[in-house]
Formats: sequence, C-alpha cells, structure tokens
Amino acid sequence: MAESSPVRFGILGCANIARKVSRAIALAPNATISAVGSRSIEKATAYAKENGYPSTTKIYGSYEAVLDDPEVDAVYVPLPTSLHVKWAVLAAQKKKHVLLEKPVALNVKELDVILEECEYNGVQYMDATMWMHHPRTAKMKEFLSDSHRFGQLKSAHSTFAYLGDTEFLENNIRVKSDLDALGALGDAGWYSIRAILWTSDYELPKTVTALRDPEFNEAGVILSCGASLSWKDGRVATFYCSFLANMAMDIVASGSKGNLRVHDFVIPFQENVAPFYTVEGSWFDELATSIHPSPSEHQVNTDLPQEVLMVKEFSNLVGSIKGKGSKPEKKWPTISRKTQLVVDAVKASIEKGFEPVEVIY
Repeated sequence: MAESSPVRFGILGCANIARKVSRAIALAPNATISAVGSRSIEKATAYAKENGYPSTTKIYGSYEAVLDDPEVDAVYVPLPTSLHVKWAVLAAQKKKHVLLEKPVALNVKELDVILEECEYNGVQYMDATMWMHHPRTAKMKEFLSDSHRFGQLKSAHSTFAYLGDTEFLENNIRVKSDLDALGALGDAGWYSIRAILWTSDYELPKTVTALRDPEFNEAGVILSCGASLSWKDGRVATFYCSFLANMAMDIVASGSKGNLRVHDFVIPFQENVAPFYTVEGSWFDELATSIHPSPSEHQVNTDLPQEVLMVKEFSNLVGSIKGKGSKPEKKWPTISRKTQLVVDAVKASIEKGFEPVEVIY
C-alpha cells in the first residue's frame, strides 16, 4: 500500500456508536470504509444505507467475511464487551489492525490475550477513547506538566455520569450481564479512570478502594459506583460513574501551585471548540470575601472532531506500518492495559467488601 493510500476499514457490527465512528472515518483524510458486516446481510445493508456509506462499501452477513476480505486493512470493533476477546483476536490473526471500542475487555486477562495476538501479528492496537485525541487534551497536559504554574499533582477527581431512561436501564447492552457485565464501571468509569491516570502520567496507583454502596440492577450489573486511588507519594484521586445521575463529565486536578478544571472532557459541549480552566497562586482577599486571581478560560479550536482525529492518528500508525515497515506504537496498548487494571481493581474491591486492592502491573 502506498503511503498516501487511505486505510481501508471494516466495521464489525451495527452498534449505535459505530455510526459516530463511521462518520469519523468518512471525514478522516487518510481513511475510508471498505466493508461492514452484521449477523444478517439485510441488517448490514440497511445500516450502510442509513449511515451514508460509500457505494463501494462491501456488505457482508457475517463478521468473518469482513475479516477474510483482503481489501480490509483495519477493523473497528464496537461489539459488546463479552465478544471483544473473540473478534479482536481473530482480527489480529487475520493481520487486521484493531481499533477496539471501550471497555476493551471484561478483565485484564482477556485484554492480555488480545494484546499478545496484536503484538505477535504485528498489527496496531488502539482503544477508542476519543477525548485522548482532542488538541485540548495536549494543551491541558502542558499546564499539568508546568512545575512553575501547576506544581506537583496532589489530587484528582473525575466524574462521568448520564441519566439512562427506562428503555436504557431495561434493554441497553450496557446493563446486560451477558453482554457488558461491567456496566457503568466499564462504560463511564473507563473514562474517569483514564482521566485520573492521564493526570498522573499513567503511573499506576498503589491501591484502589471502592466506595461503599454502589448501585446494581436485578442482574447484578453496576449502575453507579466510585472509588479512591492512592499513590506512594501521597497523591490521591477519586471518581464517580453512573447511569443514574444527570450528565457530568468533569476532571478536577489540584496541584501544589495551581488547579485545572474541565467540564466536558468526554464529549465537548461544542464540536469545534473546547474550553478548560486554570488558576495558579490562588488566595483570599483581605477580608476573605473573594479569591484572587480568577480562573482563566482557555478555548481550544479544532477543525476536525476528536473522533476524526482518533481515526486519523490510528490510520497514520497503520499507514506507517504498511508503507514504511514501522513497528506498531506500544503507547496505546500500555495505556489500555493500565486502565483495565484499575477497572479490575475497583471491581475486586467491591467484591471483597470494599477492602483496598493493590494494583500490580
């Protein structure tokens, strides 16, 4: 494949989130949708039509057919989490690069099987945590890394919650124990855990302790939960995730000299611009009636939505492997695995009666 040729994507399944990523593939300058497969060709045909797939897109009535197509370079896998290990492994064995929807696995043991197959077969792996690719994320990181303005990280808190309606809470795959058994922890908690690790330069905490009184549905799937994380140097973090609370998408990072806040880190309130807030050297006025200085708002513009930038970066990596013989980028598998380890630790702490669980890489 020539370096300038677009990466040809196959889509496994007709999930709702795949509509967003399909649009992203269409908008990315270095990617195209080559094939889509579902458990029935009728469903795949209707899905391709409804979502404006190119007329050249091949329509298949099985996932296997997509993986067997020699004109598919990479696959996007938005299937239920319980199916990830099967289809991501098979994709890697078929030499297809893997863009895997989160949560990436039910546990780190499953994820390790996926990552080992990707490494063995020389294919790129990336999880589909879109906010990682927004230019705002890099700008926020610049502030967190500035020892003169932010100082040393002392604490972080993240919330990702949204209110599921009756239909969602009864029928969505995220609340089905046989499809996405991690529930809100895997879906929303993944984002908050990733955010906390991001603030800590992906240094894993020493221990994770689940907060008491998580909420479950009748099938035993988590609908809301939280946890505290602690590091050897005294850093602490907490998160809350829920299907039962009004939408919140916050990161608050507190440093020895400054603070950072962002209120829409998962999906920016606007597609082309995203704000964040910083303050440094805060203190009370003489009568303690106000605080100075006031936080500064920073607006970060982007010509392409964050999901398009994700597809573009993934496709750049794939193109470099195919066109230049480069090795797969190991950053993304490493970050994925660390996130999964913390997810596993939260779940283990809940199951052990909210005892601290040590995190070992």
